[in-house]
Amino acid sequence: MNVIRNASLFGLLSLALAFVPLVTAIVYAWRPTERHLALMRPLSLAGLFAAASGTMLGLINALMPFWRLGFTTEAYTIVAIGAAESLVHLFVGFASLTAAWLLVAVGMSRTGDIS
Repeated sequence: MNVIRNASLFGLLSLALAFVPLVTAIVYAWRPTERHLALMRPLSLAGLFAAASGTMLGLINALMPFWRLGFTTEAYTIVAIGAAESLVHLFVGFASLTAAWLLVAVGMSRTGDIS
C-alpha cells in the first residue's frame, strides 16, 4: 500500500488508466456489441502508453538520488527501491490488459464471431 500512498498524481492517473480497458471489456463480455469492441483497440493502446509512461516517470524519479547523493550505498538502496516501485505500473497495466482481452474473447464467443 505504500506504493499507492507515495505515488504522484500522474502515477495515480496512469494506474487508473490501466483499468479503463478492463472495464470496457467487462461491459463487452456482458453485452457484446460492435461499438464496445471497437473501443477496445484505442483504449488498450491508451492503457499500454499509460503503463509505459508511469514506469518511465517512476524510473526517472528513482534515479534522482544519484545526482543528489552521488554514487553512495544509500543512493543505490533508494534507487533499487524506487525502480522496484516504478515497475508496479507496468505490472498492473499488463495484467489488466491480459484480463481485458480474455474477457473480449468471452464476449466474442457469446456472439459467435470466433470460428
